[in-house]
Amino acid sequence: MSDHEENRETDAHSGTETTGHEWDGIKELDTPLPRWWLYTFYACVVIGVVYMVFLPAIPALPGLSGSGSDHTRGLSNNSERANVAAAMLDLEASRAEGFERLRGTSIDAIEDDPDLLGFVRAAGDAAFGNYCSTCHGSGAQGFVGYPNLNDDVWLWGGSYDEIRNTIRYGVRSEHLDTHFSQMPAYGRDGLLTRSEIGDVADYVLSLSGQDRPADAIARGGATYASQCVSCHMADATGDRSQGAPNLIDQDWLYGGTREQVIATIYRGPYGVMPAWEGRLNDTTIDALAAYVYLLGGGEAAASSPTGQ
Repeated sequence: MSDHEENRETDAHSGTETTGHEWDGIKELDTPLPRWWLYTFYACVVIGVVYMVFLPAIPALPGLSGSGSDHTRGLSNNSERANVAAAMLDLEASRAEGFERLRGTSIDAIEDDPDLLGFVRAAGDAAFGNYCSTCHGSGAQGFVGYPNLNDDVWLWGGSYDEIRNTIRYGVRSEHLDTHFSQMPAYGRDGLLTRSEIGDVADYVLSLSGQDRPADAIARGGATYASQCVSCHMADATGDRSQGAPNLIDQDWLYGGTREQVIATIYRGPYGVMPAWEGRLNDTTIDALAAYVYLLGGGEAAASSPTGQ
């Protein structure tokens, strides 16, 4: 025992020995750790050793377990990757019958079959959450620039087959069969002046019932007739064959304020939806299409109204 340990001072107030350290008249007490803390620490050490022996634990030791792994495998040879892979195989097996029944089935037949309808809602909801909710929202409500899938407003058609084709081929994607349209960037490319763009915005907003200056509406109408009719039609109801939106339904993909409409005309937005063919199998695409259709905005196959 050192002289320092033999001569350690005991604090008069607490009855605890000091460490001999002192700062500006303040002495450090040598307070022992609580028993419960020590026991917990010892238990964690024991658990850690047991875990290291039985489960994957130590990285960066190639070949230590004799399997060429970059970590110790442990006596249990457990692998969460293998567990997840096995769980995915089990899930696919459990869904196989439902997907097989879904293959080639019409939306009317799906709606008439309660079991298949329930399967489609569950499988479609899972796929939508995994692949679509990032852009369209968890409730498919959409955001500025991303369509709401709950309403009955469709750029490329809202029948089951049309929705399925949109999912399969995408919009302005790299797929050869993708839906493609491009609105000119009238301001950015110098096709119209800022005042002309403002007038067109006033004219378009007036079509959906907004009160805009009469002189601006007249000027904008003339510009609309020369620049916009070929896509949006003379009555501004749009053209689904080329993905041109309806401008009178008060539904705006990129926002319906005057400033937002001006920005849309100025820059010519170029939204892209990926093609899911090749990423998802056919039956998953079928389930997604049926799920979106059943959200509430799907149309009968014979229906062909224009919309945004």
